[in-house]
Amino acid sequence: MSLEGKLVSEINIKCDGDVFHEIFRHRPHHISTMSSDKVQNVDIHEGEWGIVGSVIFWNFTDSKLPPLFIPLQLLILDYYKSFYITVHVETKGEDNLVTWILEYEKLNQDIPDPHTLMKFCLDVTKDIETHHLTGKLVSEINIKSDGDVFHEIFRYRPHHISSMSPGYIQNVDIHEGEWGTVGSVIVWNFTHDGKEKVAKNVIEEIDEEKKLVKFKVTGGDILEDYNSFYVTVHVDTKGEDNIVTWILEYEKKNCNVPDPHTLMELCLNITKDIETHHLN
Repeated sequence: MSLEGKLVSEINIKCDGDVFHEIFRHRPHHISTMSSDKVQNVDIHEGEWGIVGSVIFWNFTDSKLPPLFIPLQLLILDYYKSFYITVHVETKGEDNLVTWILEYEKLNQDIPDPHTLMKFCLDVTKDIETHHLTGKLVSEINIKSDGDVFHEIFRYRPHHISSMSPGYIQNVDIHEGEWGTVGSVIVWNFTHDGKEKVAKNVIEEIDEEKKLVKFKVTGGDILEDYNSFYVTVHVDTKGEDNIVTWILEYEKKNCNVPDPHTLMELCLNITKDIETHHLN
């Protein structure tokens, strides 16, 4: 039986293929922030990033073993006479196909084929994809109007916001449940980027102590670009200061979808309108 072998695995990713290639060529030391449970550190010991002949050390964790803070090459050569790892991306339209190739020669017949190492490569690929598709935006804004009233509006009276911010919110209706309760389903008609849109939300969480309401988007225009989308609004009152914090958490359908900065701007503008309404 031959001691030489070759494993090939393909995986489709939704994030940009050029970016994925650029990471492995020029920025493998950034992978530890994208797949921290598997890759702890990547250092260059000779040469420069992104050039042939450079020497790179990987500190990584195999699921079958404790953390291995040693060069990848030294670990592998305990079992294999030679080992080559190739990763390449083929982009066709919106499809980005990542292919991993492991070519090796075992030291003896008792050495297993490196299927667990291939799984490790595929799992790191998924982590890099997730890193580029998921995101979180946080913005704070100080309001002069009452923080308790602001929280009460988003918990019990979001249907009144259309009278406070008619340029952005045209209507808010409850479709299931009752105002101010977890699990209630609310439909928002709003204007975003000059277009009339609809968002169907479920109240995911209410925290009276933190003056927090969290919505999960379950339908409407937003989910044309995002697989998941959560909106959290809460108020922190300190003396006369009321800090409204908006948090948008999301997973994009692909890397061509922009981060929702314009939606965050919409939230901040609605906040200002509500403040103006109560000050006037």
